[in-house]
Amino acid sequence: MHDFAFERPETLAAAAAAFAASGDGAFLAGGHTLLPAMKARLRAPETLIDLSRIPGLSGISVDGDRVWIGAMTTHAAIAGDAGLAAKIPGLSKMALLVGDPQVRNKGTMGGVIANNDPAADYPAACLALDAIIETDRASHAAGDYFQGMFATSLSDGEIITRIGFRVPLASAYAKFRHPASRYAVAAVYVARFADEVRVAVTGAGPGAFRWTEAEAALSARLDPAAVAGLVLDDGDLSTDIHASAEYRAHLAGIMLAQAVAEAG
Repeated sequence: MHDFAFERPETLAAAAAAFAASGDGAFLAGGHTLLPAMKARLRAPETLIDLSRIPGLSGISVDGDRVWIGAMTTHAAIAGDAGLAAKIPGLSKMALLVGDPQVRNKGTMGGVIANNDPAADYPAACLALDAIIETDRASHAAGDYFQGMFATSLSDGEIITRIGFRVPLASAYAKFRHPASRYAVAAVYVARFADEVRVAVTGAGPGAFRWTEAEAALSARLDPAAVAGLVLDDGDLSTDIHASAEYRAHLAGIMLAQAVAEAG
């Protein structure tokens, strides 16, 4: 690991100023991706800017038809919040499937969404639950925010402040986890609203994406029978040492059926 300066600002404005002055800075949330990358010398920021002391970046609240989650809220806090469990139980259960207890007690939702790992969980929830990603500069619709592997619509130095999830009538998440990393090999989030059904896949390709064929099949009824035999096109899916694209497509179908059965 290379030498670096360390800043711990107490306001968003100070964090933004520290980043602008750093030359090559990086924001630190939970650190579960950034710090290992630095140890492996894959990243070498000149300045780390810790966001943990900035007030107002954590917590969960309900406002109308949305549940808002602060960017620095940990996975453990999300999993244990009774208000969220009452409104969007599928999202609470998703948080319990992130990593292990150590990761859940330190990692944050905002850090995951800012990093946009192709095997991360929350991007699928953002797409299925029609999320809004708010920052210190703008609001981003989830459909525009996620732009491919580790790529987002965030500008340089932009800081996520909170994420707003549309409350569904029912939703569920099913995940086939890698046994060591607990990342998704393939996972599916299904959400039913009064006017539509939304289905999102993560882990299977270079980024989370909507499965429109599954949405169309489920539009009349949220029933596993409605998607029986539906096969995800594996043309854009990932092949690596863990699974082939064909196998990931097969897993996505199984996870879809499980999520639909739980949501229904």
